Amino acid sequence: MATETPPPSKSPTRLPSTEEFVAVQESAEFGELRGSYRNFAFPLTVAFIVWYLLYVLLSSYAGDFMGTKLFGNFNVAMALGLAQFLTTFLIAWWYARTAAARFDPKAEAIKSRMEGGA
Repeated sequence: MATETPPPSKSPTRLPSTEEFVAVQESAEFGELRGSYRNFAFPLTVAFIVWYLLYVLLSSYAGDFMGTKLFGNFNVAMALGLAQFLTTFLIAWWYARTAAARFDPKAEAIKSRMEGGA
């Protein structure tokens, strides 16, 4: 099984003009791509920041609650701290999956059209 990267293409990529960039930026297709990305990324970012700040505030001001032992030496603070890592990885996985399915194909279509490939 070959794992080497193929050599780069010999043909140079056509660079779009400023007018072409502006036209694409104002197009409905680009607006839809930008809107779907924002509708996915912004709420998820806000939710994670709120979740993180809740953890920090609980750690700072609710020491008795965070120190509540769940079993053995494992307490609420440890459970919520580990949940921070879990949610970080879940969000990254969800974003990668969503981007590959929804954002990347649209972006690739716009890019190939801009570079004269389609």
